[in-house]
Amino acid sequence: MQPDERRQLIAQYADGYRAVAEALLKITPEELDSKPAPGKWSAREIVHHLADSEMTAAVRLRLLVAEDAPAIKGYDQERFAGRLYYKRPHEASLELFRAARASTVELMGCLTEADWLREGTHTEVGRFGVDTWLRTYAPHAHRHADQIRVARSAAAKK
Repeated sequence: MQPDERRQLIAQYADGYRAVAEALLKITPEELDSKPAPGKWSAREIVHHLADSEMTAAVRLRLLVAEDAPAIKGYDQERFAGRLYYKRPHEASLELFRAARASTVELMGCLTEADWLREGTHTEVGRFGVDTWLRTYAPHAHRHADQIRVARSAAAKK
C-alpha cells in the first residue's frame, strides 16, 4: 500500500465515530428501533454490531502486530446479533466503539513500515495483513452510518 492511500484510509478510519455519532444525532426511540425492511438491522442493532466489530478489529490488529503469523478468527455477525441481546440499551456500545477506535488510531500512529507489512491467516479469507485490515475497517463505520440514516428514514415513512 502506498503512503498516500494509507494516510487516506487512516483518516477515514479515524473519522468513523464522528460519522456514526452524526447519523445518530437527535434520534428518537422510534427511529432507533425501526428496521428499513425485514431482515435488516435497526440503528440500535447497528450500534451494537459496531461495538462488537470494533472490539474484534482492535484485537485482530494487535495480533497482527504483536504475534508472528497469527490466526485471525472469523465470526458470524448474525449469530452475534441474535445471541448478544442487541435490543439492550445502546449507549455503552456506542462509547465502546468510540474508545476502541480511538485507541486503535493511536496504535496505528506508532506503526513502523515493517509493522504495516505483517501478516497472518484469516480463517475465512486466507492471507490477511495489516494493510488488508485497514482496507477492511476504514470504510466500515461510514457504511453503517449510511445504514443508520436509511433505518431512520424508514421510521419516518411509517
